[in-house]
This record gives sequence, structure tokens and C-alpha cells, in this order.
Amino acid sequence: MTEQLIKTFIIFFVVVEPVSLVPMFGALTRGYEPSERKRLAIKAVAISAGIFIVFALLGDWLLQLLGISVSAFKIAGGLLLFLLAVDMVLARESGLRSTTVREQEEARYREDISVFPLAFPLITGPGTLATLLLLTAETTDLLGFSMVLGVGLLILAVTLVFLLLSQPLMRVIGVTGGMVISRLLGVVLAALAVQYVISGVTEVLL
Repeated sequence: MTEQLIKTFIIFFVVVEPVSLVPMFGALTRGYEPSERKRLAIKAVAISAGIFIVFALLGDWLLQLLGISVSAFKIAGGLLLFLLAVDMVLARESGLRSTTVREQEEARYREDISVFPLAFPLITGPGTLATLLLLTAETTDLLGFSMVLGVGLLILAVTLVFLLLSQPLMRVIGVTGGMVISRLLGVVLAALAVQYVISGVTEVLL
């Protein structure tokens, strides 16, 4: 049980990647008052938690409704996470984990950036939601489901702490430090993604 908790925590931490959110949040809230930054951080994480819970509760039903097997979703989710890992390792921006150029332009003119782009796609983007559905699809009882959901919400709480401490953290790790950590986590995520694909293909063949 402890081993599974640690594994789930690592997977969510790598996918959500709170460290890389620090410079993004700092750039989006440049010139904001500390109280406003705090409000936006709390609201963004609260909205992310809501999205997280809805997907966790309805994920299995959605797969069944669309006629998608768990094995097929493992393969698709693994490929999606692998693309995300490549973006992280190469420090490349895409719609999987960051905002596009047009989205960045739109965000500049928004007074409230907590929903977009903070909550989605920066905190709970496609990669995070795919991971959530993969992990919940693998659970066989209420305890396992509760563990996945609890760990996911814990990661969001950690993300909130990182966002609230974004300014002092930026002085410590800097942009370069954040990129180095992101690339290292990308390598780990790539290995996890390949494992999901192998698991899905093996189940289909059997």
C-alpha cells in the first residue's frame, strides 16, 4: 500500500510539475499585488480540484459510454504522456502542458487568469486528466479509488504552496533551475508512459 501511494504521488507530481508552474505563475501575475496573487492562486487550485474530482468520479462511466476499454486508454494515455515528456525534456511548448501563442495573447487581457490559463491547461491539463483516468481505471475497489483521488488532491495542495511561495522560490531556483528540474522529471515521465503502453498492448494481445 505504501509503495503504491509513493508511486501515485510521484506520477502526479511529475505530470502536474508544480516547480515549472512557479515561473509561469510569476510571469502571468507580474505587477500584481501580493494579495491578488494569493487570491488567484487559491481560486485556480480550487477550480483545478473541482475538475479533478469530476473527472475522477465520471471517468470510468465516460470510458464505458464511449465503448473504450481500459487497455485502449492505457495505450492512448501512455502515448499522450510520452509526447508530454518529450516536450518537458526538450523544453518545448505545446498545448499539452502550456499555453499556445494565441492563448498567451488572450490571457494578457484577462483580469482573472485563475480559470484560464492557470487552472486549465497549466495545472489540470490534458496530461494530468489522462493520468487521473489511467490511475482510477486501474483501481478495483473504493479504497484504491480514494487513494488515487486523495493523492491527486494532495499534489494540488502542494501546487498551491508552490504558487503562494512563487517569488521566494524564483529567487532560489531561478528559471534555469526550474528548466533543469523539468527536464529530469520529463525523463521519468517518459519511462512511465512507455510502461503504460507496454501494459496496454500486453493486455490486448492476451
